[in-house]
Amino acid sequence: MARGITESDVHTAADAIVDAGERPTVERIRAHLGTGSPNTVTRWLETWWQGLGQRLQAQQASLALPEAPESVAKAAGALWRLALEHAQAHAKEALEAERVALQEEQSKLQAEREAFAIEATALRAKVEAASQAERVAATQATELSRLISQLEGQVAELAQQRDVAREQAANAETARQAADRRLQALQDAAQAERETLAKHVQVTEDRAHAEVDRARQQSRELQSRLTALQKEQAAAQKAQLVALEQSNAKAMEAQRQAEIHQAKAEALAEQLAQLRDLPAELESVLRQAKKAAPSPRKVARRNVQAPQRKKVSAATRKKAAADLG
Repeated sequence: MARGITESDVHTAADAIVDAGERPTVERIRAHLGTGSPNTVTRWLETWWQGLGQRLQAQQASLALPEAPESVAKAAGALWRLALEHAQAHAKEALEAERVALQEEQSKLQAEREAFAIEATALRAKVEAASQAERVAATQATELSRLISQLEGQVAELAQQRDVAREQAANAETARQAADRRLQALQDAAQAERETLAKHVQVTEDRAHAEVDRARQQSRELQSRLTALQKEQAAAQKAQLVALEQSNAKAMEAQRQAEIHQAKAEALAEQLAQLRDLPAELESVLRQAKKAAPSPRKVARRNVQAPQRKKVSAATRKKAAADLG
């Protein structure tokens, strides 16, 4: 029920509509009042129609002519009854039309109410779906936050591993440079040893030639001894040649070892360039390179053997000189 709408308001509005020459209806009364629900207006309009006969009778009584002739009074009463019957019939027709309109309005309101109920059900379903979607979104947001935290941890760990790998790569590069320096030192030592052996061979050959020249200048009386000395000298030369061949073989072996070391160093450098992201394999390659490199004891042993060969050559020369004397 609309607020502020009373039975008196509806009756007053209906009277005003009748005075304007129109039939009072629910819509006209609502338009005249500017408010009011159809149910309330219909109920008060029915009471207006129900009281219409009494109001007309009261108006007839107020308009009676007591001094009028009886025939005139009878005619006026008949006309008034006809007017009342006509008004009642018209009121019944209007009331029936109002009832039909009211029923249609109620059907329309019921349809609207059902539509509103369907819409409210749909809205509730949408709200429930939105709530479910919100809960799913909140769960997904929580999961995404957890994944983001996990990814951040993994990124930090990878960054740490990257720094460790860089440090290991730098250490490997330092080790490679040290290996290059050791290889260069070995190559220099091998070259010096080859030069020393070449000088020793040259000196030995020169001294052998000098001994031969002095032996040829001896007298014929020493021919037999000279022949024996020549044989001994030939044996000594053979031994020297053997020693020279051995020295050359050692020099070639040293050269070969140096080339092997150089090849290993180049392979190591290539592996270092290719495997900078794999520090574990790089350390394994470095360990293999360290194992393949000659130890300082071997280099020192070769350096010690050279003076020993010089001592043997000096002993051989002294023996030859004693035979010539």
